[in-house]
Amino acid sequence: MKLTNIKLSALAIITAATFSSFMAGDDPITKNGKQTIINTTTIASDVKGYIGTTPLKIYITNNKIDKIEALPNEETPKYFFKVKKEMLDKWNGMTVNKAATAKVDGVTGATYSSDCVRETVKKGLQYYKKHKR
Repeated sequence: MKLTNIKLSALAIITAATFSSFMAGDDPITKNGKQTIINTTTIASDVKGYIGTTPLKIYITNNKIDKIEALPNEETPKYFFKVKKEMLDKWNGMTVNKAATAKVDGVTGATYSSDCVRETVKKGLQYYKKHKR
């Protein structure tokens, strides 16, 4: 009897997790007026930095990057802070096409995180170009 309850509980948890991953708030593309926001959490889930992924939000208006914002991640905070401070604004003002191919310099001492951010931006912009509304 207890084993059956455990199996049913496990099944319920798996089912809830599956359905919650399809909720509207998890859409990689959202709109805020004329601005489009790309959330790379699922788009670049295969791109790893030193410890893990570096999900970003990319804000785009009229096919130009407004800003790129780092989302919570597992990278070493003191190094990733440098990436946020020195790297994320390098794409600001670029067109989507230019930003997708831009050779943005990484941050010394945070090579893996820098590489991950560059690849995450690239994947996010590719997704935007394919799925923009």
